[in-house]
Amino acid sequence: MTDIARRPSASALLDSGHAPRRETIRVASVPSGHVYVRHLSPVDGGPGEPETATARETAPVHRLPDPHPDDPRRSAVERWWPPAMLQAEWVHEHADEFDVFHLQFGFDARTPDELRELTEALRLHRKPFVYTVHDLRNPHHPDRREHDAQLDVLIPAADALITLTSGAAAEIERRWGRHATVLPHPHVVDLETMRERQAGRLNPDAPASPSPSPGRLRPVRVGVHVKSLRASMNPGPVIEALVEALDGIPGAVLQVDGHSDVLDAAGSRFDPELAGLLRRREEEGALELHVHDFFTDDELWAYLDSLDVSVLPYRFGTHSGWLEACRDLGTAVVAPDCGYYADQGPVHSYHHDESGLDEQSLARAVRAAASAPPPQPASPDARARQRDNVASAHLALYRGLLQ
Repeated sequence: MTDIARRPSASALLDSGHAPRRETIRVASVPSGHVYVRHLSPVDGGPGEPETATARETAPVHRLPDPHPDDPRRSAVERWWPPAMLQAEWVHEHADEFDVFHLQFGFDARTPDELRELTEALRLHRKPFVYTVHDLRNPHHPDRREHDAQLDVLIPAADALITLTSGAAAEIERRWGRHATVLPHPHVVDLETMRERQAGRLNPDAPASPSPSPGRLRPVRVGVHVKSLRASMNPGPVIEALVEALDGIPGAVLQVDGHSDVLDAAGSRFDPELAGLLRRREEEGALELHVHDFFTDDELWAYLDSLDVSVLPYRFGTHSGWLEACRDLGTAVVAPDCGYYADQGPVHSYHHDESGLDEQSLARAVRAAASAPPPQPASPDARARQRDNVASAHLALYRGLLQ
């Protein structure tokens, strides 16, 4: 494989202005259609958008569409998992269709041996392999051993590594002796929606959000979304602690959302213990319970925008796209200290990991969020510049590998 240690870093290529130019770089991206990956392209690089200097600089990257899992000859529009590109056979059959292979996530169902076959196929066809390390602990796996074994194949085999935070990069260096380029998570909410929602907040006819005097608490709507109850979540103790913490904040509301598959008795993954707890607390008036199917994007943005504070009830994890969406919309985040969430952006941290929850630290974090002015949503212009910079860094890295 290419010795990435002897190649200039993406940042060095950008700074020097000597990133080598070539024809369109075709990237087999796993996945391709996910919002994170879509936002690795420049803001003005989409079809039909006006060409600018940034677009000309970054347009040479073309990410192949996700193959349909049931028929890799067809493109996947809505369903990309499990990714067909992770099969060594796909690499052998399509090696002349891509220049760089870039893995983001989606390899949960692949065994370490299958991933080793993939990396060997890429080596055989002399295709540079880039891996963005989103998760150092898989949020869907109750046990870390399988994911660790997968990482033990992928990280040493990669020609270049990317991750989202300096904390994750330090862990990668410590565990595998590999350098990872740190590129921040781009915006999650689309820029036009960010602008529209921020304009709505500035509407002079809209009721103003109360700002507390120093040391005083403001009425807050605190949300916990249990989603479909990932293995990384431990919402019961978090919700019980929040009920107690919010009892001392006048006007505070605890809103708990969850998917029907977990909280409805007829759901395929019904959790009677959690559902029973939430129903009891709802009857006591301690919380508002909202049970529904998966949100559309617009519904999710409206939900997050309606909250003052979003609490992440994770007991393990690494990074969070949910956190980034909250930043885009100006919703304060209370996050556990078990991952690198605080490295992504401003959060109110509390202690929560697999050994348990520190209820007092959670109460302090929520009270800190309630006593602080509402956070300013991320600037759409700043997020656009960040996205363009991230796109340029990816282009420079790909070009460096293809020298």
